[in-house]
Amino acid sequence: MARIFITGSADGLGQLAARSLIGQGHEVLLHARDEKRGQDALAAAPGAIGVVTADLSSLDATKRLADDVNQQGTFDAVIHNAAVYQAPGELIFPVNILAPYILTGLVNRPERLIYMSSGMHRGGHVRLETFVGNTSEITYSDSKLYMLMLAKAVARRWPEVYSNAIDPGWVPTKMGGSNAPDDLDEGYETQMWLAVSDEPGAKVSGRYLRHKREDEHNPEADDIGAQDRFIELCKEITGVSLPE
Repeated sequence: MARIFITGSADGLGQLAARSLIGQGHEVLLHARDEKRGQDALAAAPGAIGVVTADLSSLDATKRLADDVNQQGTFDAVIHNAAVYQAPGELIFPVNILAPYILTGLVNRPERLIYMSSGMHRGGHVRLETFVGNTSEITYSDSKLYMLMLAKAVARRWPEVYSNAIDPGWVPTKMGGSNAPDDLDEGYETQMWLAVSDEPGAKVSGRYLRHKREDEHNPEADDIGAQDRFIELCKEITGVSLPE
């Protein structure tokens, strides 16, 4: 039995992963944006050990969320699932980029970290100058490239942790839309597998995976200098360190 914390688990892939993990006998802590959604999340995922709430667009709220999670003890895995899609860069920046960074730095270090990227990251670019004063220019694709960079940077800094990013595919969720062509189950199975499986393929680090297999990714994510600048900028903006 493993203990897993999943951000953005009030609906979509986060909720589906939570329900399936609970069904397998694992302990799952849910996260929702506010109290109402938190109660809905608990109702939709009976058997969860609880729910914590925070609006990830607020850096202070995200820091308090880390404290709330730590009050529940240490988790074996954290799935950074929460994200916004069709939103302005000013919202994408804190929710999709800074919140996962803050939680990585402040939540008790787990054995496994799973970051939700996207096939759209291939159209993103490392444009770190947009972090200061130009956040309106940050795209969803950029944010998912940064999630892969974060996974790779953590894998380098914390060799004892399995840190990976995944592409869930274009699946029919509220975010993906009803006409999305990919299989919904495959959309959440990979993060579950990385969170709890003892198969050799799941015990890797610094990888980008789709449907339990390593996949091609944007080579900009492999630039170690860019990874380090990304981490340093996030530290300056949030005041949260990511220890070596």
